[in-house]
Parts: sequence; C-alpha cells; structure tokens
Amino acid sequence: MTPRQVVAVAMSGGVDSSIAAALLQQQGHEVMGFTMKITGLGADLTEESEDGFSTAIDDARQVAAKLQIPHYVFDCKEIFSREVVDEFCREYSYGRTPNPCIRCNMKLKFGYLLEKVLALGATYMATGHYARLRYDPGRDRFMLLAAKDKQKDQSYALYGLNQHQLSHIIFPLGGLTKKETRALAERLGLKVAQKKDSQEICFVPDNDYRAFLEQRIPAAIRPGLFIDATGRVLGKHRGLPFYTVGQRRGLGISSAERLYVTDMNQTDNTITLGPEQDLWYSQIRAEKVNWVSIPPPAKPKEARVRVRYRGVLYRAQLVPEGQAAVTIKFHQEARAPAPGQAAVFYGAEDEVLGGGTIVK
Repeated sequence: MTPRQVVAVAMSGGVDSSIAAALLQQQGHEVMGFTMKITGLGADLTEESEDGFSTAIDDARQVAAKLQIPHYVFDCKEIFSREVVDEFCREYSYGRTPNPCIRCNMKLKFGYLLEKVLALGATYMATGHYARLRYDPGRDRFMLLAAKDKQKDQSYALYGLNQHQLSHIIFPLGGLTKKETRALAERLGLKVAQKKDSQEICFVPDNDYRAFLEQRIPAAIRPGLFIDATGRVLGKHRGLPFYTVGQRRGLGISSAERLYVTDMNQTDNTITLGPEQDLWYSQIRAEKVNWVSIPPPAKPKEARVRVRYRGVLYRAQLVPEGQAAVTIKFHQEARAPAPGQAAVFYGAEDEVLGGGTIVK
C-alpha cells in the first residue's frame, strides 16, 4: 500500500474496528468510517445493549467523531435479509448447520459493501478482523494468513475472499493480540476500550436460534423420529432445524450410554443417534470450494484442515474433483464435521489455501 490512501473502515461500534480506523489514521491515510444498518430482523442493533453501552451505530459515530473522521451509515437491511438471513433459514430447513458470518463476509461486507466504497472513491476497505494479508510477487497473488493472536484468529471465516477483494482489503489488527488492541483503545481514550466482544448471531434475539427459526420457517419444522444406525426407533425429535451433528444435550432420550447426533436425513425426516465414536470421520467432501492464494490444484495436496471455527487443525490430503469440490482424507480422524459448516485448508506459515462447504 502506497503512503497515503483513501481507506473506508467498516465500523461496528466495537473496539476492534475502532482501533483499525485509529491505526490507519495514525499511518497518515485519509480515513472514513461506515456502519451497516441491518435492523428490523428480530435483533435491533439500535437498541441499548445489556452492558450499558449505547447503540452500535452511535458507538461507531462517537468513535469517528473523536478521531475526527467522516462517518456514514449504509442501509443494508434488504440485502442482509436476502443474502444472509434467508440463507441461514434455508440451510437449517435442509438439516444443515450454516455459518452466517462466513456468508455475510462473502456476500455483504467484502461483496456489496466493498464495491460500494470503491465506487465512492476509496482505494481500500479495512475491517477489524484478526487476519493477515501478504502479497507474494513470485505467484503474483495475495495470501490470506491466520492472525498473530490464535485465540482471536478469524481467517476461517474469510476463506471465501477472492484476489480482487484481497487486493483492496486491509486488516490492521492481524499482527496484534486482543490485549494490545484494548490497550491502544485505552491509550486513545475510546469508551469502547472494554466493550464486550459479541458472541452471538447478530440477527437472532437472545441467541435463541430455535425460536427465531420457528417464527421464520414454521413449515420446515416437522417432528420426526430418532433412530440408531440400524434403523431402530429411539424416540421423537422436534424438527431437523433444532439439531446439529455432534449435539448431545437437549435430545430428550434416555439411554445407558451417551448419545450424539451423528446424521440428519431430510428425505425421511430422521435423525440418527449414536455413540461418540460414530462422530469421527476419516474422509469428507467439500463443495463450492474457493481457492484463495493458489490456483485449483490438479493433483492431491497436503494441508491442515479446520472443520469448525477455531477448531482443531487436522492433517489431511486434499483430493480435487474439478475446480470447486474436494475429497478430504484425514490422516487422523476428524470429529463431528457438520454438513453446512466450512472446511478450511491451511498450508505453510498459516496460509489459507482455500475452503468449501461440508456436504454429506
């Protein structure tokens, strides 16, 4: 990045995006802040939060005022509802477990919003994500890397980014720890310095996704049967959207051994339960694969694979099936890969090679 650029910072009202804006300003860039308005979906981001801070939009506006940078609010309700919320509900209706943050990154933040700020004159867009970027002149490609702070690393949720997007993105916090970020905010006198991190799905009230789905897709919630691997009926379930592979609690089944959800079948509306050993897989398939920093490989490739957000990294061989699908053969079995979640592939130096959606 050349010495002075126009950078649009996606400001959520939290400490991370606030410090991203402050750091870029300190580096001499012309910074402007913008915040997405996605209210009216059940969770209203304009309401006061439980910890006593003002609204997300107001927090972002106040930080921008302290930094003396312009701040804009983009109304994203329609596209957010269509691309993120509707897809979230649709995936659950199919018995899959989606990650709405990944979808939001791909379609909204680094899709719609990136193009919008570029059209408004920005050269780059920055966010408070904990991830790193590096340009490799030998490959003439941008590399997406895991963050320095492995406890806060968000590279898993960014595997859907392409080279055009990466060429216009900055992650100022990739080389910092969360502790360092909060210390910077304290030093700058930002009231968001100790604001709690959001741990919930932003559009689901009280993090009760079951109540949310009951309201949004009632027709998809059909009671059915719990069965074991032999087909023996074990009891009744409340509906596929209420369960996920690997789930143990809330099944309502009495058994001499602990039972887990090991499979979900939309065709006959059954959920298979089994012992913990049935959750371990030697191979899975991922589709809708996006290769981030390498071209689609023509032959099998060794990698480390994560099947859950900040989950274990498993050594595996990626066997390509065309450009957009891979069979993942684990060297040691992976626990509870859930259809709908992402399998993300890492190479040397924490490089994100790519990722895709886990299918049955």
